[in-house]
Amino acid sequence: MNRRNQWLAAPLGAATAAALLSGCGSTGSPTAGGGKGVVMGISDKVKSTDPASGYDPGSWLLFNNVFQSLLSFPKGGTTPEPDAAQACNFEGGDSKLYKCTLRTGLKFSNGHALTSKDVKFSFERTLKINDANGPAVMLSSIAGIDTPDEKTVVFRLKTSDATFPSKIASGAGSIVDHSEYPADKLRADGKAVGSGVYKLDSMSEKSASFSVNDSYSGKAKAKNTGVTLKFFNEDQAALKRVLESGEVDFAFRGLAAKDIASMSSTKTGDHKVEVVQGTGAEVEHLVFNMNDPVAGKLPIRKAIAYLVDREALVKDVYDGTATALYSIVPAGIGSHNTAFFDRYGGSPQPKKAEAVLRAAGIKDKVKITLYSTPTRYGPSTDQEFQLIAKQLNDSGLFEADVKSVEFGQYEKDIQDGKYGVYVKGWVPDYPDADNFTQPFFGPDNVLRNNYDNKEISGTIIPSTSTKSDRTAATVDYNRLQDIVADEVPILPLWQGKQYAVTRQNVTGLQWSLDASTVFRFWEISKG
Repeated sequence: MNRRNQWLAAPLGAATAAALLSGCGSTGSPTAGGGKGVVMGISDKVKSTDPASGYDPGSWLLFNNVFQSLLSFPKGGTTPEPDAAQACNFEGGDSKLYKCTLRTGLKFSNGHALTSKDVKFSFERTLKINDANGPAVMLSSIAGIDTPDEKTVVFRLKTSDATFPSKIASGAGSIVDHSEYPADKLRADGKAVGSGVYKLDSMSEKSASFSVNDSYSGKAKAKNTGVTLKFFNEDQAALKRVLESGEVDFAFRGLAAKDIASMSSTKTGDHKVEVVQGTGAEVEHLVFNMNDPVAGKLPIRKAIAYLVDREALVKDVYDGTATALYSIVPAGIGSHNTAFFDRYGGSPQPKKAEAVLRAAGIKDKVKITLYSTPTRYGPSTDQEFQLIAKQLNDSGLFEADVKSVEFGQYEKDIQDGKYGVYVKGWVPDYPDADNFTQPFFGPDNVLRNNYDNKEISGTIIPSTSTKSDRTAATVDYNRLQDIVADEVPILPLWQGKQYAVTRQNVTGLQWSLDASTVFRFWEISKG
């Protein structure tokens, strides 16, 4: 399974500079691009311009600006609101029938009208192509789509799925023109035709150019005349250099934490470089293989939970570009609690760690290996794991070491069950507690850690899936987080912050650095 959120990078600040149920949208007015064009430096590639394939941060950045979805996440919010739709709502009480009514006057950038036919075509196309690098997995609950008229779309779902609005508000819900895209294969010319705020004018290995789409109908209003992306393919030094020289107006994803800190007080010509910080939803966990003869023992996992000093990790390794995380659902996401803090505290407690080991008859030092893969999660990952090993060893209770493995071999070894303790990072597809829980539990979970709690997978998660009012799922999610803290199949470590580094004359970036992970070109302006 190839998922966009399946284990990306280190904290957005450390490895990168900086990712409803019914309602009526305003009729909107034609987008009038004001101000000036802006130039953005980014480390990510845009791997696909076709929404049926792209499932990576760079591609979704393009999708969120070039295509419309029925719903979208408002700036600063995590509850989807109508976008191409005028209103959407579940019908019936089981969250299995979802109906949307389209806005009047929707058009693609080529002037073609956007109707329910295009919506049905877009979703069915993604599912039919089922690209290995695409988001079809997010739409798997769709049983069928009905279009009784040009403005009405009705989704029939296989099972209750209260998170369906959030899923279709993501890049997976991008609507394409049925006359422009083949129904059974990916578009091959690298072009993109959507109804979003911007249109893609050109794309190359080094840059992409976007201009305001005059055919757009929606609530967004562009505060610039266009955006140019310049790709730096993880070349941190080059990205820093062009930002300082003024060749780009701001950088998002690609600067090292030390550069962010140093540039915050640097002047470039007439403009001071500023760091804009926002909320992030990227997380990292220490994962335990429940079948491992050492990590599989609950007292050992609890002892580790008592000894890991998260605050030291985010301070000494990630330069404060992350925050300590005490549950599998991060802060800023509905139903977050602090279950691990409540049980194990916020600082190392070696006496409690020793007590839990001795109560289990474990008297000798616990020999354990921590597995890391910096080729996937950033160069700081090995340093982070060396510090965790030191924290364990300093207690006198463990004899821990670290092994660093190339990512391809790392994933194969996890699949084969060779590791007892290893690192995984997660960036969500949509800002709902479901996306930080459901994939992690059950016999085929993405962690591959052989953990299957029947109450979680058989009762709690199915219950949350029926609650279209997401606040009504809080009790269930609190219970789930408490079980995880009790059984410690994973140990949450940190939650990333998002950053953009900009010259002083650029504003509006804060509206793209929230838990929705949606980067909104239209909010950016340049003086």
